[in-house]
Amino acid sequence: MQLQIPYGKTRLNAEVADSHCLEILMPKDAAPAADPASAVKEAVYHPLGDVRRPQKGQRVAIAINDKTRPAPHEYLLPPLLAGIRRTGIPNADVVLIIACGTHPLMPPDEYQRILPPEILRDYRIICHNADNDADLTYLGRTSRGTPVHINREYVAADYRIVVGNIEPHQFQGFSGGVKSAAIGLAGKETIHHNHAMMGDSHARLGEYERNPARQDVEEIGRMIGIDFALNAILDPTKRIVSALAGDPLAVMTRGISKLRAMVEIAVAAPYDLMIVSPGGHPKDINLYQSQKGLAHAAAVTKTGGAVILCAACLEGSGSPSYEAWMMDPQIKCHADVFARFAREGFQIGPHKAFQVSRDASRVHVDLVSELDDEFVHQLLLHPASDLQTAIDRALERLPKKPRIGVMPAANAAIPLLVEQGRAATGVDKPAGSEIQ
Repeated sequence: MQLQIPYGKTRLNAEVADSHCLEILMPKDAAPAADPASAVKEAVYHPLGDVRRPQKGQRVAIAINDKTRPAPHEYLLPPLLAGIRRTGIPNADVVLIIACGTHPLMPPDEYQRILPPEILRDYRIICHNADNDADLTYLGRTSRGTPVHINREYVAADYRIVVGNIEPHQFQGFSGGVKSAAIGLAGKETIHHNHAMMGDSHARLGEYERNPARQDVEEIGRMIGIDFALNAILDPTKRIVSALAGDPLAVMTRGISKLRAMVEIAVAAPYDLMIVSPGGHPKDINLYQSQKGLAHAAAVTKTGGAVILCAACLEGSGSPSYEAWMMDPQIKCHADVFARFAREGFQIGPHKAFQVSRDASRVHVDLVSELDDEFVHQLLLHPASDLQTAIDRALERLPKKPRIGVMPAANAAIPLLVEQGRAATGVDKPAGSEIQ
């Protein structure tokens, strides 16, 4: 069987003998919107839930996704901004804030990567910096103890909007809704405390109502006072299937229901080998983002099995703090990662090392990427020169008739182990990998 796996803005080709048991795990087909601009306009002008409209004389702040998210701003923003103009609010009283969270900041010369020229020309755009305390406003603590520091200009606005996608998330359950501001426009201390909840058994892929990390995000959103959410649901080729707008909670409730029908995939039993891509650019822009695909795939891989992760990672690891943490000469194996993480406690950046080792200590992980081989070894992964070599090498190590799964859009999929009647993310963690 010929395989084509997304890789950056291209594809990798390989072949697997027809004699092998191979299954393709893809989100269910959903017809993309015939006219995405009209679909977004319809959502904006007929919002879900009880929402107040912006009024003339108000200042409006809009949280938008950074370059690591495939948010279709060219469709989402024009109807939204046109609606704001219709209220009599001039462009000068609207600011778009790029919600980077703890991702690398986007310099102004990169804004054109995520925004259309007319928006760059007509609106003020700034990039949030989670490390700049002077630009943050403290709003108190959530019921789970998270200190809430949020972008000062966003908080000071009279009307606050979030724009983004609803999609699966490995420990928040789902992205979307208020998360663009509650995390994307938060200070590092806020993000640190919230993300430390990823060790909870309910902080997992596809879990929403009982997920402490996600419910903490919802509470942060209420503390901020977010007035309006505009979210898209995308298919694996990043086309808009649905647009939802209105009250943030109503948008999430409706959106999650729609998304589950698309992305939940029944899996009869764990696989010996998973061949996986996060979904191509920008999902594999760096290893920080690509790790999510590994997590989704490893959850349905047998202990002792193998995952081949195809991720271009053209912008490296995506986290200087993760890199620096892993360059410690004392870290020579996954057990060393667990020991140091337990000793030092949760930290943003190094938490990515924990997430990688959680899976790579249980299954063999080959990485097909543009990263230097020595660097990949230092991250405790196994570099592969190309996809075909990685497949051939994996098949030599595995049983004669291995079960093989292929996930070309892993970040957008929620695999469910049917035999266990629960989310595949319930796979037991390796000894020593618990977050303390």
